[in-house]
Amino acid sequence: MYEIPEKIVYFVRHGQSEGNASAVFQSLDSPLSKIGKEQAGKIAERVSRLSFETLIASPLTRARETAEIIAKITGKQPEYSELFVERIKPTNLSGKPHSDKTARKLWVEWEKSLYTPKLHIEDGENFNSLILRADKAINFLATRLEKKLVVVTHGYFIRTIIARIILGNALTPEAFKNLQSKMLSENTGLTVITYEKTPDGIAWRLWTYNDHSHLG
Repeated sequence: MYEIPEKIVYFVRHGQSEGNASAVFQSLDSPLSKIGKEQAGKIAERVSRLSFETLIASPLTRARETAEIIAKITGKQPEYSELFVERIKPTNLSGKPHSDKTARKLWVEWEKSLYTPKLHIEDGENFNSLILRADKAINFLATRLEKKLVVVTHGYFIRTIIARIILGNALTPEAFKNLQSKMLSENTGLTVITYEKTPDGIAWRLWTYNDHSHLG
């Protein structure tokens, strides 16, 4: 017999941003594109049919604008948390075109650090700090009193949380890199995790990944 989960978290990736649609290393303040605003409107309509208590969002512009569109339809005002920002790039990459050779070299070096423990590139996150933040985000959600939450965040970070939930302490840098390269995500895709009783105790489980049927 199926038991009702202790908690349900609906992750929403933000709508397409100007940075997503451009050949640049996206800046923190990249806003939604015209398409992104349309996508946000569609996921807002879908989320309005869900029963949830709290709306949480990354404070980065593209996520904040998506959350604001959801708020207009649902009446739930967003609560912003730095825990749910996207992987943090070196500041020197922000807004640089992909054609910039220096920026491209920095990107390659930084990407390596995402799968290499203890390797740090300028002020960007690396494997250790990213996984630590994902753990903090997971614990933050587990300890919230609400039973149903919507969280507007970012594609790479959603995959990081899912990787941690599925593999736990068995998440090696190699497995993390492979998972990130094999799991695709659409702007405003809906990913759902549950916190429920298992034979080994209460645990997080992946229920739905990257459902973007609302986009047609």
